[in-house]
Amino acid sequence: MGKVAVLINDTEQQYEGLRSSLGMLLYNAEVQMFVINKEIDNMDEAYRDNMEFLDEMEGERYSNNTANVAKYGFKYASVEEMGEMLRQADLVIPF
Repeated sequence: MGKVAVLINDTEQQYEGLRSSLGMLLYNAEVQMFVINKEIDNMDEAYRDNMEFLDEMEGERYSNNTANVAKYGFKYASVEEMGEMLRQADLVIPF
């Protein structure tokens, strides 16, 4: 499998988007997870553990929300930069 982009724009789907990102990594896909506009809604222990696992598996996390960058270690990307990365993806999974 090639490059997969997981696009998360709904706070109620942030956990499922992260879990889907992890699942795609297990299939040896190159995964980029994007959290757009909104801050992570519920940074509990399970979400934090899964994010750490995503990092260990060499997945990438991006957000245009500076709170996600400052608090949770996401890489900052503007909407325009995200758009370019999405165009390069073989598969886009929206949440």
